[in-house]
Amino acid sequence: MSKLRVLYVASEINPFLQTSEVADFVRKLPQAMQERGMEIRILVPRFGLINERKNRLHEVVRLSGINISVGDEEKPLTIKVASIPNAKLQVYFIDNEDYFHRKSVFHDKDEKFFEDNDERAIFFCKGVLETVKKLGWAPDVVHCNDWITSLIPLYLKTTYKNDPIFKNTQTIFTVYNNEFSHKFDGSLMEKVKMIDIEDSMLTPLESADFQGFIKIGAHYADAVIKAGEEFSESLTQLFSEFSGDKKVDTIEKDDDFTESYYNLYNELAG
Repeated sequence: MSKLRVLYVASEINPFLQTSEVADFVRKLPQAMQERGMEIRILVPRFGLINERKNRLHEVVRLSGINISVGDEEKPLTIKVASIPNAKLQVYFIDNEDYFHRKSVFHDKDEKFFEDNDERAIFFCKGVLETVKKLGWAPDVVHCNDWITSLIPLYLKTTYKNDPIFKNTQTIFTVYNNEFSHKFDGSLMEKVKMIDIEDSMLTPLESADFQGFIKIGAHYADAVIKAGEEFSESLTQLFSEFSGDKKVDTIEKDDDFTESYYNLYNELAG
């Protein structure tokens, strides 16, 4: 039997960057799954806070050089890679000078939310899928973590649904309590669109805010997981609305959470 292939997509990962609980979660879970015999890939943005020299990032020329469209613009994609110290895991970094070279993550030095965080998310999600295609590596499960990854389930169910690399891929969307209050401008829906995406498919994103991104991720993912119980009231309310033909659950980050995810991956891939 071939190994189960799990692709992790997240906003950050230890030890390269940590601004929230996502970084620890995405550090522990892939290693635990690899130790259980699964084949793992990890993709994150190369935010400017990540020191390339210290972390020994280097460009993967054969994967770089694609242009990713965001609205009317085409932006060049650069892929970098580094190894996690003391673990047999590599991390691929999605990079672009316009979007990721600033020395902060989602807010400027005055704590103002970047107006183009929507474009950064679009570029990242599209860049992830194009990179996986170039790798020629077909994942059984794509595990999306945090709002910045929320467009991946949508793209896999529409634009990429007939791509041989993704034809059997299932998606998990894990939601974290990383809420923001910013509302994006009216061009968001047009920028998100790709081939085979109708306006009606983007209805969950209409609010153009954090909840919109969570709704679109949850709507198209095959399983939606809440990372722990400590959620805002609005996010808890939002979570109670997710139902239908998908698994919706809470997985606490205790000693057993790796077992819960191990079982979920096998259940989805089965």
